Amino acid sequence: MVLALVCLCALGCGGNNTLEAFDYALVTKFDPARDAEKDIANAVAEAKRSGRRVLLDIGGEWCIWCHKLDEFFETNPDVAELLQANYVAVKVNFSPENENQAVLSRYPKIPGYPYFFVLDDSGAVIHSQSTGDLEEGDHHDRDKVTAFLRKWAPK
Repeated sequence: MVLALVCLCALGCGGNNTLEAFDYALVTKFDPARDAEKDIANAVAEAKRSGRRVLLDIGGEWCIWCHKLDEFFETNPDVAELLQANYVAVKVNFSPENENQAVLSRYPKIPGYPYFFVLDDSGAVIHSQSTGDLEEGDHHDRDKVTAFLRKWAPK
């Protein structure tokens, strides 16, 4: 929830985040009915316009760790701010209703969910990340997530 609000603020709150040239609609929920290819293309266009990278968040509403990741950003607003300042985050659904095989087959193998791909502003994959590496016990580790976001942020 807060991730969605933070992302909405990123598009609507001052600075160089106006919507003059492109009306980008955030994808903040794993939805099997969405067109993932179009969502990714729109995120890449917004990243190019805003000087950010794209963070594909692959998962589903069925995924407990996907919800834990959302909760992590809700309870760590400064990390959520780091995310929104440097990335256009887009959720891509993977579920029995829609595995998005055509789109996801273009990316490296996904060993588990949630899973991240960082794209540059041309849509090329620059990093593939298991979110399991960002966990500590039963939660996502603040230092690990922060380090990941800083490492792959645009320079």
